[in-house]
Amino acid sequence: MYERLPSDFLIQFYNEVKKMCSNGLVSKNMYYELGLIMAAATKRGIQLDKPKDFEQNVNFDLLMELNYHNWIIRKPTK
Repeated sequence: MYERLPSDFLIQFYNEVKKMCSNGLVSKNMYYELGLIMAAATKRGIQLDKPKDFEQNVNFDLLMELNYHNWIIRKPTK
């Protein structure tokens, strides 16, 4: 889903979710959503900063590996 969003919307959405995470307004699972957003942005050459406690909540290397192999974000089939 995130790969289909326009870059400006993706960045805005990332910033909003990151703000909610830093305020403690979302569950730990939302950090994985941030990881998925970051992975989609990275594919476009956009580097997003990780929240300060991101590494404590997410194994980002594993997330990127899963994303790389298309196990999480699947391309639509025609």
